[in-house]
Amino acid sequence: MPDPLNYIHGVSSDEQQRLKLLNDLTNQSFIHFLNLQSHEIALELGSGLGLLCASVATKLFRGKTFGVELSKEQLRQVPQFPPNLEFILGDVHDLPFDDNIFDLVYGRYILEHVSDPMKVLKEAYRVLKPEGKICIQENSVLWMEFYPACPHFIYAWKKFAQLQSMMGGDAMIGIKLFERMKKTGFKKLKISIAPEIHSFDDTSFNPWITNLIGNLNSAKIQLLEKSFLSITEFNAAIEELTEFMANTFASTYFAWNRIEAFK
Repeated sequence: MPDPLNYIHGVSSDEQQRLKLLNDLTNQSFIHFLNLQSHEIALELGSGLGLLCASVATKLFRGKTFGVELSKEQLRQVPQFPPNLEFILGDVHDLPFDDNIFDLVYGRYILEHVSDPMKVLKEAYRVLKPEGKICIQENSVLWMEFYPACPHFIYAWKKFAQLQSMMGGDAMIGIKLFERMKKTGFKKLKISIAPEIHSFDDTSFNPWITNLIGNLNSAKIQLLEKSFLSITEFNAAIEELTEFMANTFASTYFAWNRIEAFK
């Protein structure tokens, strides 16, 4: 995770619960994307609560997984099992590892928050072994549609993206991954998307909308204090999504940007 002082979501207990929910929604598809081979020495960039890192470690029964995380608050909550799992306090801009030691480096929802994504990617390149693999999944947060439409939320969501930019992040980093990775020196780049398509009849629908509401709530104070939204506009966005979640005809569409590449 980036510097907690500049992290748009903060580290409140409500935010930790949202992150756990997001892990439940997205870990399985991301682990499939990693295509683990059981023996890799892997590194997760910005491991947060460590839930994904622990799941990866269970698949690498002949390898090991490291997670590097800057938030002491989150590191206090990470899993202590399995035994081939280790977390380290550190900055993804300056990884505390020697050159050429990892078979796999991966990260999710991290580059959108850091001050210098290229430096992070260069560090990932440095610590990878020759022919080592990197897998990244990121946001392009404005790639989102609702039916029926949710104009109040979309307006607030655009302001959320603007706030993130003001704080030094990039809410649309996902569509820039190919360029950033290629400029870093990675080869055999392969881009893809991970769809998030949820309708009222899906068991994932309520958790997904709850996650979106939690995203906006996590930035509420800053959105209001920095005058990106009025309290009326903020409340209208939350109320609209809450009503959307109860609409038996509702559906929503989003996709994560992903890239796989090699050193």
